[in-house]
Amino acid sequence: MKVLITGGAGFIGANLVKSLATSMEISEIRVLDDLSSGSMANLESQSVSFIEGTILDEDILRTAVRGVDSIVHLGAIPSVPRSIANPVASHHANTSGTLLVLEAARSAGVDHVVVASSSSVYGANPKLPKHELDWTRPMSPYAVSKQATEGYALAYQFSYGMKTLAFRFFNVYGPMQAADHAYAAVIPKFLDAALKGRPVEIHGDGNQSRDFTYVETVCAVIRKAVIERISSPEAVNLAYGTNTPLLSLLDEIESQIDREVERVHTESRIGDVQQSQADNSRVRELFPEVEPTQLSYGLAETIAWFQNRNKADHS
Repeated sequence: MKVLITGGAGFIGANLVKSLATSMEISEIRVLDDLSSGSMANLESQSVSFIEGTILDEDILRTAVRGVDSIVHLGAIPSVPRSIANPVASHHANTSGTLLVLEAARSAGVDHVVVASSSSVYGANPKLPKHELDWTRPMSPYAVSKQATEGYALAYQFSYGMKTLAFRFFNVYGPMQAADHAYAAVIPKFLDAALKGRPVEIHGDGNQSRDFTYVETVCAVIRKAVIERISSPEAVNLAYGTNTPLLSLLDEIESQIDREVERVHTESRIGDVQQSQADNSRVRELFPEVEPTQLSYGLAETIAWFQNRNKADHS
């Protein structure tokens, strides 16, 4: 079985490469990435067929999809703040990019495509936990682009009979997640500051909650979806119903690194959702064998990765 991962040199993509490499059913892992946010260092020691290029280049896409059995489409410009700063770039990469991937798959006869959507599509809906059939109200251009991503995937399922599966990711974290840019996610941003003895910056009062999901759990679900060619007529939450306030996250980080962390509060960010928690009934129904990793364990593994990277940077 041959699998193409768009964005495969990024955080989730590179972890997925490692996960798929453990499966005897997978004979080739092909990665398409323009390295705008991913890195070849993430693919070290991995046996992949690498194609450098953007999903917006139709010629490169045609080459990348040729002969594969399944596509996992992770290539995107992530981040709510980044989309607010440059909404057109997010639209092109996330919305147009998804359409081009799906169309390339259809033209090449690839009938199974997994795409990455986001919990941000729920936006202003205050209900907790958030079920896939609840109403959505995007609050940022990024959220709109991800709603379009899953919408196109489902449309190709109904219009062309393609087996598609749109996962709504909720605050995925773990090893290989970058902390060294302005739009870094909260856990790598907190860990990088805490381990280097800098104050941790908290947007707002810190009582906003997130459904943190360890990347190995996410990859276990996607691997199962690819190997068994699972599809769904609705988007699927890929999270397991945790509801962790940022202040509680910092308490856990302090406990694990065994020291207090200075906390600095700044203004809340435009487009940020206050509370996020997934209804996990659908993902458990489709993937009953996958048991989610507890936050304490996932944080410990992530902290160890950051500590090893910091040592390597200073050696």
